[in-house]
Amino acid sequence: MSEYDSEQPIPGTYLFNGHMAKKGYGLNKMCFSFNEQSARDEFNQDPDAYCVKFGLTERQIKAIRERNIIALLKEGGSIYYVAKFAGLLKLNMQDIGAIQSGQSLDAFNAMLKKRGSGEG
Repeated sequence: MSEYDSEQPIPGTYLFNGHMAKKGYGLNKMCFSFNEQSARDEFNQDPDAYCVKFGLTERQIKAIRERNIIALLKEGGSIYYVAKFAGLLKLNMQDIGAIQSGQSLDAFNAMLKKRGSGEG
């Protein structure tokens, strides 16, 4: 077992390995497309059709419809690509961190500040 293996995952995180990369290929490819304004516009015009264009599964489409970041991660989304979708929702990385940790944004930011000051 290497130092990177863990029997106890960090709460709020989801292992992104080869299996998850394969599972989330279409989802991640779609999220990457949001780098382009034309892709964001097309998605906003018909989100379901845009999801189908990238071959998303029903569970992935449901998570997109529900704007459920955690479900997207569980369905093979890489945080680096899902963050591009979150940007469409006007969410930033602190918002995502709060969602993953089950905290309010204020509580999450306070925790970051405390840990950054060496207090926690």
